[in-house]
Amino acid sequence: MTSKTTNKFSPDVRTRAVRMVLDHASEHRSRWAAVTLIAAKIGCTPQTLHDWVKKAEVDSGKRAGVPSDMADKLKALERENRELR
Repeated sequence: MTSKTTNKFSPDVRTRAVRMVLDHASEHRSRWAAVTLIAAKIGCTPQTLHDWVKKAEVDSGKRAGVPSDMADKLKALERENRELR
């Protein structure tokens, strides 16, 4: 099965963009304003960048949710379970 999405942006670009949002959000009237401005600079949609920021906050423990490493493990276990059935 192939993924329906492509990874147009490298992990380095994603990390830098998220860091820019977190570092410069206080300089804008809202976080969304910072996200919109930075998304336009790197060439992605604001919603995509906003999702990256939320994911980074979950992974760092600043936001409630399932961290990426645990989600990946769960996904692998579910896949293995399906194959064993």
